[in-house]
Amino acid sequence: KLCEGILNILEKDTKTSCQVACLEALRILSRDKKVLVPVTTKKNMQILMRLAKLDTVEDPLERVSEFPVIVEALKCLCNIIFNSTVAQKLGWELNLAAMLCNLLEKCKDQQFVDDIKCFDLRLLFLLSLLHTDTRSQLRQELQGVQVLTQALESSLSVRWAEEYKAVEDRDRPPLSLQETDCAIEALKALFNVTLDSLNVHSKNESHQFRYMAAILRHCLLITGPTEDKTEELH
Repeated sequence: KLCEGILNILEKDTKTSCQVACLEALRILSRDKKVLVPVTTKKNMQILMRLAKLDTVEDPLERVSEFPVIVEALKCLCNIIFNSTVAQKLGWELNLAAMLCNLLEKCKDQQFVDDIKCFDLRLLFLLSLLHTDTRSQLRQELQGVQVLTQALESSLSVRWAEEYKAVEDRDRPPLSLQETDCAIEALKALFNVTLDSLNVHSKNESHQFRYMAAILRHCLLITGPTEDKTEELH
């Protein structure tokens, strides 16, 4: 009943502060599998996807005031997808992975979007882990290797000395916590998407994997904000 009431409020045009508070409550409730039955309907998934700006292909991320709503909606979707096989199937039916890839593109060259990017990547990781059709779709249709490698490159602020060799700057400061978390989520999703890639057939695939290998090498040479985070990253 409580979840249904929250979603009824979220369906309406309410103030940003109200939306954030409702989404925070839903995020906590969605950790419990037993309360997810009323949440995991097509209509309710679409409400959360709309709040996460996953239903707007063309519109850029311009209103910084809306960013906390986007982040909380993505966090809710992460919990729901993780805890519900019904939600995983709905995610496939609603083409959630493609929308997440589109949102990642919108995050390029944007300020204040690290949290959006991080939870977008976490949701892609969960979808690619829990739903085999989504994993295949990411690899074959959505250019997932390229999209995720570019997200990793951006998180690590890679600069290139030559085509497959990153600049090694031993004096560069450690990554921030947000940069490290984004890189970790991108790496986890990349692992899932490339898991079945035993054979590289095309010239483009060969380029993508050499490009990714150069970034992974660079990743091993940099540090995170703490020793534990560096270990997790590596």
